[in-house]
Amino acid sequence: MPSRRTASMAAVGVLASAALAAGALTVLAPSAAAAGVTFTPTADTYVDATYTTTNFGSSQQLGVDNSPVKQTMMKFAVSGLTQPVTKATLRVHVDDVSGAESSNGGTFRAMSDTTWSETSVTYNNRPAIDGATLGSLGSVARNSWYEIDVTSYVTGNGSFGIGVTSSSTNGADYDSRETGTTAPQLVVETGSGPTPTPSPTNTTTPPTGDPVLVGAGDIAVTGTGDTATAKLLDGIPGTVFTTGDNAYPDGTASDFNTYYEPTWGRHKARTRPAPGNHDYHTSGASGYYNYFGANAGPAGRGYYSYDLGNWHVVSLNSETGMAAGSAQEQWLRADLAASNKPCTVAYWHKPRWTSSSSHAGDPATGPLVKALYDYNAEVILTGHNHQYERFAPQNPSGQLDTARGLRQFVAGMGGASLYGFGTIQPNSEARNNNTFGVLKLTLHDNSYDWAFVPEAGKTYNDSGTGTCH
Repeated sequence: MPSRRTASMAAVGVLASAALAAGALTVLAPSAAAAGVTFTPTADTYVDATYTTTNFGSSQQLGVDNSPVKQTMMKFAVSGLTQPVTKATLRVHVDDVSGAESSNGGTFRAMSDTTWSETSVTYNNRPAIDGATLGSLGSVARNSWYEIDVTSYVTGNGSFGIGVTSSSTNGADYDSRETGTTAPQLVVETGSGPTPTPSPTNTTTPPTGDPVLVGAGDIAVTGTGDTATAKLLDGIPGTVFTTGDNAYPDGTASDFNTYYEPTWGRHKARTRPAPGNHDYHTSGASGYYNYFGANAGPAGRGYYSYDLGNWHVVSLNSETGMAAGSAQEQWLRADLAASNKPCTVAYWHKPRWTSSSSHAGDPATGPLVKALYDYNAEVILTGHNHQYERFAPQNPSGQLDTARGLRQFVAGMGGASLYGFGTIQPNSEARNNNTFGVLKLTLHDNSYDWAFVPEAGKTYNDSGTGTCH
């Protein structure tokens, strides 16, 4: 059996520790064509489901947790801007106390209600955290700064609310505005010139962050589901994947131009797709290949690979030959053998395993699964069934394998009408069929975080962390 490539150790994605806290960035020095200014919250607080009538507005901590449920909210008043916003960044600082750190720093979302008062909010009367997802944090360490890009939300002068939730029972605690120098910061850059140079007190260069792979399948059709999921992508930077059935009903040029282009099409430049059976309703999936061009790999083939950070990413084609010895299977084995990346994720349309009542798992994909398993890959992403499902790591026979198994996601919640579930299959760990959304993978050097990001107004979420083999 081929051996696994050697992985490098991951660097923690934080801005700084106590040294930065002492000289926290407060103003970005202006340049000739751009300016940056830092706003602190006009209000921030958190609520706790254990104390439903208690107000925590004067607390120096902002808690996020899922057991008990804790939610944080903050609002900023942005004023005085005279040029267009080129970048807006939310910076939060993890408290320097034991237990403030977490393996899940939470999900940051826009809030439509900015009329709430810091001194009156309780769990029972809390405002809804109901807007677009702006970003999420994986592991966070004590006494460290973290950044979330909120440019999609903060577009000029006005009042902006940001809420933070967590699906983890290992919650995080951030510093509130009552702490002074480690209070949350909204750094707004304006103008059309280069990014401002930080002031001399901030000598730490912010990291670029780990790569993000985000997307879904079964996407564009007349309706509103794809509009909702495209709005989620607006606030999530990174590479967009698709798991097939990109444009309904038949993957024609007209289907792509009418349904896909106005929604997910605005992210086409950063999209690396996979085809589905509906894309092949048009002969040779010509609508699919003509629309995506080089981003879909070699013309007409439907499988290709690329690298993101420490990860090798493979897009495959479940609508063509997959048997052992087929052109695709032989290509996949050679591609995996040639990779020097320690971690691997692959995606295609038809799932090997599923609990859906509509389409059964496809054993024809088995040789692809076997090749990925032989080369110690980590994750499989699929679609076809219009729902979300996560399986525990399994071997090619569908048996639980926590040491070397492949974790498969069915991510078919991109916009087409949702399906029901039938018999729940072994090792199925999470399921949803009433919420459109996208699946976000944050690819660390030797591990990954996953998060189901729901459409605006819905609350279902699923998140966790896995390690490379």
